[in-house]
Amino acid sequence: MANTGRIVAGAIVPHLPHLVYAESPPQNEPRSEGGWEVLRWGCQRFRKSVLAKKPDVLLVQSPYWLTHVGHHVLGLSRMEGFSVDPFFPHLFRFGYDVTIDAELSHLIADEGRKEGLMMKVMKNPDFTLDSASLASAYLVNPAFDIPIVVLSSNHTCSRLSSQAAQEEMRKLGVATRRAVEISGRRAVLLAGNSLSFRHFTKEPDIPEDMSQERIFDHNQYLWDMEVLKMLREGRTRELVDCLPDFLAAAQARAGAFAWMLSALDFPRYPAEVHAYGSIIGTGNAVVEWDHERHSIPLAAGGGR
Repeated sequence: MANTGRIVAGAIVPHLPHLVYAESPPQNEPRSEGGWEVLRWGCQRFRKSVLAKKPDVLLVQSPYWLTHVGHHVLGLSRMEGFSVDPFFPHLFRFGYDVTIDAELSHLIADEGRKEGLMMKVMKNPDFTLDSASLASAYLVNPAFDIPIVVLSSNHTCSRLSSQAAQEEMRKLGVATRRAVEISGRRAVLLAGNSLSFRHFTKEPDIPEDMSQERIFDHNQYLWDMEVLKMLREGRTRELVDCLPDFLAAAQARAGAFAWMLSALDFPRYPAEVHAYGSIIGTGNAVVEWDHERHSIPLAAGGGR
């Protein structure tokens, strides 16, 4: 193919529904008085950066679309419906109408099988998009005028060990990179992922009351800062090696993290941290890898 596709950017973006709720978009029923401004402003800065690249597709790896038999991708060209967050239904009741890049979804499934992964293309017209994938996509492109691809979070390997789960996601990242190259698309990867994930079990009467918002404990904060330091120094391989320790200490979920870094072939250039803040005690960040600007060649191999 003359016009080989490429990943032009990747990012860690929040997936919890609070930031969407805080903006009170017309698609979301609950109304808010604001809140979480630092994180929302960071998303706006990243949004401006990534939309200037004119991507053809946004790929989202969602921690809320849990699958226990293989990795799933959306295979319908359009999805319309109403999504309610399972944990915060009072914050997220969201109507959506989105275009799916089903061709790229099938390519990811094909390339995943070549990596020995169990892949499934989801074609159920009654399927409801999860709140996390919608929240991450909204924060980057609230107009929803760019097609998306959503990948599920496969929890089978995590039952064995964190190391097995990270290796599974590394293979999915390799498959994603190859599929993007074959497709000819200009793609942006969105890892819907918190950092530390131990959170409060009771929220204030007014959810957007920022006087009540803070990181759960100091140990989580220290872990978050160490992770961000590694990312700002381009030490992504070192970070992947210590992810199991981070996951255990900070009660984090990082499947999307490993997927994205693998698809980017473990960038050695500094990431840009647009924002860091807390959502109900969890550590969240908006972190960008401007892959196009750094002109890192995409290897055809496994990124080792």
